[in-house]
Amino acid sequence: MSYKTLKCTVCDWIYDEEKGAPEEGLAPGTRWKDIPRDWVCPVCGVDKNQFKMVEVK
Repeated sequence: MSYKTLKCTVCDWIYDEEKGAPEEGLAPGTRWKDIPRDWVCPVCGVDKNQFKMVEVK
């Protein structure tokens, strides 16, 4: 199963499942679906539904 990359539609912060976000407590390999519902973007504070999957070039 391949990893997904998601981008905040408000501030453009990128979450890459493969890399995780260790500074935010999300270990490498953490799937988007496994991130708690109450998690918010570390830059602008919006919730998960403001993120969209993006194509990696």
